[in-house]
Amino acid sequence: MQVLQVQLVVGPDPAEVGRARRWARSRLAGSGIGDDEPLAETLVLLISELVTNAVVHTGCPAVLRMLFAAEGGVRVEVADTSDRPPRPRHAKGGDTNGRGLELVDGLADRWGWQPEGAGKSIWCEVDRVQSVSTVAPLSPDRVRC
Repeated sequence: MQVLQVQLVVGPDPAEVGRARRWARSRLAGSGIGDDEPLAETLVLLISELVTNAVVHTGCPAVLRMLFAAEGGVRVEVADTSDRPPRPRHAKGGDTNGRGLELVDGLADRWGWQPEGAGKSIWCEVDRVQSVSTVAPLSPDRVRC
């Protein structure tokens, strides 16, 4: 399995989340994942949630890594210097935060965390599925309104 890895150091400022999203979009495009693909939107949302968690809950710099497998899957990792494990919360209806790991759990095919150095790395993986544009279109006589 061939893997291409790219990484970005993210400062401990919530404004860095936007920079991480822009960086991720450019790296996704460079890997052949179009900005208009649902996969790109899913990955950018996952990155946004994981980077936000790292920056807000640790107040320390983090490292965002994206690993592109030859088969098309993408692994996202966010490493920080806090040794506290992630703690999923269950937000109530009016809460304005607390849904990050629930989103990760719902959108990623797999996710988890592991110790890394003095801190930890939270990761998620998304498998690339067949694009709608590669499915043969229905013939006009089979389309019904």
